[in-house]
Amino acid sequence: MENLKFTEELKKAFDAAKNTPKDELIFTYNGVMYPTSTCDIETFQTIETFEAREEDLMMVAYPKCGSNWTMLLLHGIVYAAYKKEPSAIIPLIEFKAPDKFEKLKAQPSPRVLGTHLHYDNIPQPFFDKKVKLLVTFRNPKDTAVSLFHFYNNNPMLPTYNSWDDFFPDFMAGKVVWGSYFDHAVVWNKHLDEDTILLVTFEDMKEDLEGSIKKICKFYGISITEEQVKQIAEKGTFKSMKENSGKTHGVFGKVIFRKGDVGDWKNYFSEAQSQEVDAKFEECLGGTKLGELLKYNVHCKW
Repeated sequence: MENLKFTEELKKAFDAAKNTPKDELIFTYNGVMYPTSTCDIETFQTIETFEAREEDLMMVAYPKCGSNWTMLLLHGIVYAAYKKEPSAIIPLIEFKAPDKFEKLKAQPSPRVLGTHLHYDNIPQPFFDKKVKLLVTFRNPKDTAVSLFHFYNNNPMLPTYNSWDDFFPDFMAGKVVWGSYFDHAVVWNKHLDEDTILLVTFEDMKEDLEGSIKKICKFYGISITEEQVKQIAEKGTFKSMKENSGKTHGVFGKVIFRKGDVGDWKNYFSEAQSQEVDAKFEECLGGTKLGELLKYNVHCKW
């Protein structure tokens, strides 16, 4: 029932956005762009005092890095371990929704939460409670292409005439939730903290069962090999896309497009590829996050 309400809210936001002037689809808060259809200043102010719990399972990801995928896995893990049904494919903490915070407060632990917020904008209560943060990242080139399509397939965001128009905005961080590289640089500084686990989109594609086991170990959750296999089967991109109408309503077609690694090669010019290479080297060259992203494997011609 909760999931039905969530998909209905999404449909309302979708329909409202179709009649919203393009220049009103985005607003800026503390120097970062956000979609007006899903975020507002009141919600940002409310989450500053959000009552986090030590048992919360919090997923953090830059947009189009695998956040919906990781959230689905977390819900599967929680159900397997505690028989706790997801109350909804829960909107991100920064998304506005009627009575959301009252509902979250009433939810039993462990709660599965998520956000696209930059590290510096995650509400302080999550750090005070030492909530474990599962951080999902994806290589920057595939992230950029996926975000380009997300803009153009989503009535809640402005459209771009071409990939070449979108690329400079992505590189300048003039996109929703800000610069990919700003997010990456700050997370790299915190990777050795015991409350943070970073998983990559590419590693999940390569070994989903291994990634699920790593996530369970991080959260101290014990499930069987059989349960791991079942979660992995439901967590393939093909399965998620087929079920997206039930889980995400009209938004499913927007979220689940290809789920490939290497699709960037169909869009990038040589000059654009070199520009990202140089930016990556400047921001993440020789770093732990740079190594985890296997840039030379996934982002070279």
